[in-house]
Amino acid sequence: MKTPRITLEQWASFKSVVDEGSFALAAEALNKSQSSISYAIARLNEQLPRPVLSIVGRRAELTEDGKVLYRRAAQLLAQAEETEDVAKQLAQGLETEVTIAVDALLGVAKVMPALELLSKRYPLTRLRLLETSLSGTEEALLEKKANIVIGPNVPTGFSGIPVYLSRMIPVAHPNHPLFRISEQRPTALASDPEATETGISDWELKTHRQIVLRDTGQRRTQDAGWLGSEQRWTVSHFASSLSVVRAGLGFAFIPEQLAEEDLRAGTLQQLPLSKGKLRILQLYLMLSAPESAGPATRLLASNLESCLKQHS
Repeated sequence: MKTPRITLEQWASFKSVVDEGSFALAAEALNKSQSSISYAIARLNEQLPRPVLSIVGRRAELTEDGKVLYRRAAQLLAQAEETEDVAKQLAQGLETEVTIAVDALLGVAKVMPALELLSKRYPLTRLRLLETSLSGTEEALLEKKANIVIGPNVPTGFSGIPVYLSRMIPVAHPNHPLFRISEQRPTALASDPEATETGISDWELKTHRQIVLRDTGQRRTQDAGWLGSEQRWTVSHFASSLSVVRAGLGFAFIPEQLAEEDLRAGTLQQLPLSKGKLRILQLYLMLSAPESAGPATRLLASNLESCLKQHS
C-alpha cells in the first residue's frame, strides 16, 4: 500500500486556516506556533499538483482545487477522530455491535425510541435488528444470535422481564362470510366480561381460510395461533397478513396495535368470538448473556424496558 505523502497534521492546518480565517487564529486554535502553520501550508501547496490556498493581501483564500479538497480533508479528519474514539471505546469494553431480536408480536416501531437513545449515547456502535416470529425468537436467544431478545417465551435457564402485553384480535374484511354467522344469532365480543351469549366458535372459524405467520426458526416450526383451518395461507410479516385480510381472502389474528388504523377506517372489523377466546400474550425482555453484557447492551436493555412499559 502506498503511504500518503501529506500528513493529517498538514490537512488539519489547512482546514483550520480556512475555518478560522487566518494563520494566526489557526495557530491559536491548534495550539501551535504561526510559523509551524505557515510551514505546513507551504509544504501542502508544494506536494499537491496545484495549491489549495493563495495569499491575497494578508488573507489566505481557497483556490478552486482547495474548495474541493477542503471537503475531503474535513471528511478525512473526521474519520481519523472517529477511529481514535473507537479505539478508546474498545479499551473500555464497549461493543462494536449490538444485535436485538424483536418478535413480530411487538413490531419494530415500538422499539425505535430506545434505539434512538442508544444512537445518541453510543453513535459508533453498530446495530443489527432481527425481526423474528414463533420459534425463531426463542432460537435467537438459545443460539445467542442476538444480545437482546423480546419475545413471549422465557426458555429454561434464562430470566425475562415482562415489558409488554400484546393483545391478539381476530379480524376480517367487513364483507367476510364469518360476519353473516354473527348476524344470524345474538353475539358478544370476547372482550366483554359481562357477555353471556356465544359468538363465532373455533369450529366455525376452521371452515374458513386463516392467514398465519411463518415461523422464522431454522430448526423447528410452531403453529401458535393456528386453529387447524381447512385452508391456510402463510405469510412472513403481519403487514402481509393485513394486506391479504383487507382483500377479503381470509381472517387472521393480529396484534391489536397493528390493526388499529384499519379498525378505525372500517377496512377491517373484529370478529365476535365465543366468550373466553381473547388472547393476551406477555412479552419479555431477555439477555442472551447477561453476565458478559457490555455497556451498550445494558443501556439498550434499560431503555427498552422503560419505553415498552410506558406503551404497554
